[in-house]
Amino acid sequence: MPRWLPRAMVLALTLYACFQLGNWAFHQLISLLINILIAFFLALAIEPAVGRMAARGMRRGLATFLVFFGVMAAAVGFVVLLGSMLADQIVTMVEDFPKYLDSVISWINQNFRTELSRVEVQDSLLRSDWLRKYVQNSASGVLDVSATVLGGLFTLLTIFLFSFYFAADGPRLRKAICSVLPPAKQTEVLRAWEIAVDKTGGYIYSRGLMALISGFSHFVLLEILGVPYAPALAVWVGLVSQFIPTIGTYLAGALPMLIAFTENPWYALWVLGFVVVYQQFENYVLQPKLTAKTVDIHPAVAFGSVVAGTALMGAVGALIAIPAVATLQAFLGAYVKRYDVTDDPRVDGHRRRDGGRFLQRMRSTLTKSPAPHPPGSPRDPGPGAGARRTAEDESATDRN
Repeated sequence: MPRWLPRAMVLALTLYACFQLGNWAFHQLISLLINILIAFFLALAIEPAVGRMAARGMRRGLATFLVFFGVMAAAVGFVVLLGSMLADQIVTMVEDFPKYLDSVISWINQNFRTELSRVEVQDSLLRSDWLRKYVQNSASGVLDVSATVLGGLFTLLTIFLFSFYFAADGPRLRKAICSVLPPAKQTEVLRAWEIAVDKTGGYIYSRGLMALISGFSHFVLLEILGVPYAPALAVWVGLVSQFIPTIGTYLAGALPMLIAFTENPWYALWVLGFVVVYQQFENYVLQPKLTAKTVDIHPAVAFGSVVAGTALMGAVGALIAIPAVATLQAFLGAYVKRYDVTDDPRVDGHRRRDGGRFLQRMRSTLTKSPAPHPPGSPRDPGPGAGARRTAEDESATDRN
């Protein structure tokens, strides 16, 4: 056995063990890494506001605290307002449920010639097996819901804590990163950081603008239908549909439909239709244009980045995909050498005229060439004509 073989085997086993340990640690810490990534982008989003307040002489930690306090106060106030409104509407809907049930039963009896009654329907619902199983499952799932809520609160606290540190200690963090890099690399890191702040701020601005347009559009619809709490519902639709990826649209449209149902069941269908139509308009018309102007990436690239981010990291990837891709595109754009485009009509999708002239010349050449004579005709020179013509040409040359 060669002397190097045992050492090679030990080295290979050690590397394999390190790989397995790193893989296990990565899968155990992946949730924490995702929370840190979200906190980093949140810190980039509030960096302009914190930077302006710090430039006016305020301490950076106090400025970060004030920004976070304002955001959290607005969020808590909005949630409390919606919670009270939703509780009132649920009580109203439960009290008016017999009236809605009577109207539905009367419509069914008139159109389908049945003889249903509300008492029979209520008895059949209360005695049904699926209702009993649903109540049992709901009772057993209370602990799971409580654990999910507590886990969500802990995750939010972790994200806010890391984002506070990233925003408050931003200069110190940049100095720590640049201290281990040569001067040329330090310039590139600082430029990438600045680009990330600009692109993330542009993304937040575009989302806020789309939330404003969406909220105003739904407010007009709810006011026309006479649905109560139209301003609060409009704000709910605008914020939830834009800042909660993937399922935000469905969550945003469910609450206005529920409130509209308490007024008139047909109003809920109107709200559903409007939500579906507006969502298509936003996805294919409004969002690509606003994203292309504020984040400065192509609409197709924005759509593809959201799809790729969702496939890689789920809802978190869909939320941070566009600013991440915009930052990467702007950073790499400085290293791509570009040239002046030649003045060629094919660049604009037009065909060259030279190609058409060439085809015309070929056609004219083919039409002017003499047609071959059939064999045996008077004009056919026959076999050996070429050789006789060559001999005659040589004799003429000798005479000359």
